Amino acid sequence: MGEGRPVVLLHGFMSDAYTNWVRYGHAAALVAAGRRVLMLDFRAHGASDKPHDPAAYPRDRLTRDAMGFVAHLELTDYDLGGYSLGSRTVSRMLATGATPGRVIIGGMGLEGLTDTGRRAGHFRDILTKLGQHPQGSPAWMVEAFLKTTGGDPVALLGIIETFADTPLETIRTFAIPIQVLCGAEDSDNGSATALVDVLPDAVYAEVPGGHMSSVVKPEMGAAMAAFLAD
Repeated sequence: MGEGRPVVLLHGFMSDAYTNWVRYGHAAALVAAGRRVLMLDFRAHGASDKPHDPAAYPRDRLTRDAMGFVAHLELTDYDLGGYSLGSRTVSRMLATGATPGRVIIGGMGLEGLTDTGRRAGHFRDILTKLGQHPQGSPAWMVEAFLKTTGGDPVALLGIIETFADTPLETIRTFAIPIQVLCGAEDSDNGSATALVDVLPDAVYAEVPGGHMSSVVKPEMGAAMAAFLAD
């Protein structure tokens, strides 16, 4: 979408590019600010293939997919943003050689990057017990979201196997301007402010809501656009 300096956006787990970035106007806010917005659906998500073969989901597979996306488009001067799973992938991209100018890490705290096992276990429990979660519980809400996006539980269990930790000492080397963007009530992936504290050149931006509700707020797209325009 749009024209101008490119920004690559990576969506969250069980979501897709449309739901995360287009539906609630965040991509449009960036386009209005003069940006070209490039989005993909991760494997096992959205319009992308959803293989059930475990061989399709080695560690760091999404990182290599996203790096391949950047290479395919021949991007050399671009910015990069992610939300939740997308932010975890952004971290892994930075750790393995990606060179964006500016970065947005959304819906993510320090522990969500350094210890992915906690969230992996959380989602594995949800996906292997579908239909068993008490109505109104956090797990039930995630299952409801899965139904709205038409997710494939088997393929999504494969995605969990791709999770890879980024060591604290590596995160400390991310010496580019980074916006850590998080809902005021979102601690699902640990402390966003703790992540800001260990990054060499980071700012914290807070928007209303929790991990799932902050994505629907127009403040998120506005904060992203303001940071990239700074």
